[in-house]
Amino acid sequence: MHIQPTMSILYTTGYRLLTVVAASCVLLFSACNDDFLNTEPLNSISSQATWGDGPLSEAFVFNVYAFLGRGGFDEQMLASLTDEALFTHPGRRIDIFNEGNEAPDNIAWTNYTYNYGNMYSAIRQANIALQELPTSTFQDDNLRDRLMGEAHFLRAYYYHQLARFYGGVPIIREPYGLNEDYSIARSSWEETVNFILEDLDQAMTLLEGKATARGRASTLSAMALKARVLLYAASDQYNAEKLRAAAPAMANYSDIGLVAYTSGDQQARWRAARDAALAVMDATNGYKLDLTAPVSPEEGTLNTVSIAMGGGSAAPGVDALGASELIFERSVASTYNETLFGMFNGPNGYHNWAGNTPIGALVDDFEMMDGTPFDWDDEEQATNPYENRDPRFYANILYDGAEWKPRPADVAGRDPYGEIQTGAYDSGNQNDAGETIYIAGLDTRESSVEDWNGSRTHYYTRKFANPDPAILDNLSSFNTVPWPFIRYTEMVLNYIEASMELGEEDEARAWLNRIRYRAGMPEITETGDDLMDRYRNERRLELAFEEHRYHDVRRWLIAEETQGRPLRGVDVTADLLPGKTAHEPYYYDPETYEYTYRPVNVPEENRMWNDKMFYRPIPRGEINRNELLIQNPGY
Repeated sequence: MHIQPTMSILYTTGYRLLTVVAASCVLLFSACNDDFLNTEPLNSISSQATWGDGPLSEAFVFNVYAFLGRGGFDEQMLASLTDEALFTHPGRRIDIFNEGNEAPDNIAWTNYTYNYGNMYSAIRQANIALQELPTSTFQDDNLRDRLMGEAHFLRAYYYHQLARFYGGVPIIREPYGLNEDYSIARSSWEETVNFILEDLDQAMTLLEGKATARGRASTLSAMALKARVLLYAASDQYNAEKLRAAAPAMANYSDIGLVAYTSGDQQARWRAARDAALAVMDATNGYKLDLTAPVSPEEGTLNTVSIAMGGGSAAPGVDALGASELIFERSVASTYNETLFGMFNGPNGYHNWAGNTPIGALVDDFEMMDGTPFDWDDEEQATNPYENRDPRFYANILYDGAEWKPRPADVAGRDPYGEIQTGAYDSGNQNDAGETIYIAGLDTRESSVEDWNGSRTHYYTRKFANPDPAILDNLSSFNTVPWPFIRYTEMVLNYIEASMELGEEDEARAWLNRIRYRAGMPEITETGDDLMDRYRNERRLELAFEEHRYHDVRRWLIAEETQGRPLRGVDVTADLLPGKTAHEPYYYDPETYEYTYRPVNVPEENRMWNDKMFYRPIPRGEINRNELLIQNPGY
């Protein structure tokens, strides 16, 4: 369907309106006179008609949201470009990035929501709305202001996506016509940030007091996005002097102002980031952040699951109030936004695809319950690595022996208890050479259910997978969990980080402990660099799989430490204890089996770090079309 000129509607009230009009005309065709032949095509709407009608104008702006895609619920997640996860299936262009081979003419995988071309298509649609709405002729001024506010917010959101992957980008304020010169230079990093902030200030004003549905922009979401943009602006990656000192590839880049500030007061930027985050915190409440002591471990896990579900699960015990965390979300109100997250990422023993699986670097960063680090060199911990861990571990990771859902009907007979099986289990039999014959777990790559899908790390992602046993995680069962573009705890973490950068450690520590109390973890007492390290790990765990880690390690200039580490997983072996007999079907049984856990390298990607990877390359096609574009450093 097409709105002239270049105004596509993918799924909107406008589409439904056109359908009704078309159907009506078919029914009444015998009564139509010859003037019917001179009407506009029924599969298009004129610009005049669009901006003269409130619902059609709203439909157009609603379509600008479509460029958000499914948020982070793509089959391939940004987590797999970080030390959070490994994408199981080769040949999807993720390895091009992780092995340092991305180039302008060899672009690695990019999510729909930060693809360079897609973002400018979205910006064009927002620009059309902002050009047409001020002179629109429908009579609802409240609606007009709200739609303009939403368009300002969305344009700011898409520019912020471009900026945090590419640095300063061309700022286009109006839609181009067909025969105009499309050449435009990149704005500096500072100019790009300022433009985004201007849009957000406009959005806040226009949306003030306007009622908006879940998943739509609001004054609060504009405030929160502003707080995030200011946090990035204050970070070391965007301070030219610090960036050059940390990354030799940047030292000789003559256009460093395109990707970082070359002047100004970084402390002032931190104050602005702190104040913006605090304004959001003062304007609303998150989920259970008023505690003065840790909850029980069981409640800590359930709190974490409830937040991840965002009100989108009817599983027993999951608290729908977890949705109070959401400030800006991917709505689940339409079929376009439904996703197959559980099928994409779940265990192959459930007929799922094991897409983005946690790697050892993330799994091992979940602390012990007493707040000490997990350590494979500790014999007791290595013997029972999944016991007595941070309650968030159990809400985020599926591991050998973890309780999960009932198996599909064709598999249930092989696992009546719904437990994850990622190990090799003693069958009680030997081959002719006297060697023990092991049975591969149902969720391994040697599974008797499916031996082509399956985790290479022997872990699976639980976060965002709906625990409701009625959700079958297959092609006929879509996930109803919303994607958290922005949530309250991110704002708290931003406030903590800015406070520490300003030397306000007592305030930072107090809020960090509130997050830990909600998770059932003990308070921390560190100061200085140790406090910063604890904060960074806390942010890592709290926001796991939410598309923050990629940017955070760059902002902190520690990406070389995280990206280049070898991929690690775990091998699990279950041997029969003396005098015990193997039972069939297999299930986790420490009274019958002795379990051995061995961290191992996973040779699927030769991950490395190159300083150019602080920013993504602008695609060669974009450079060819716009001779004024300057490429990012190292490409």
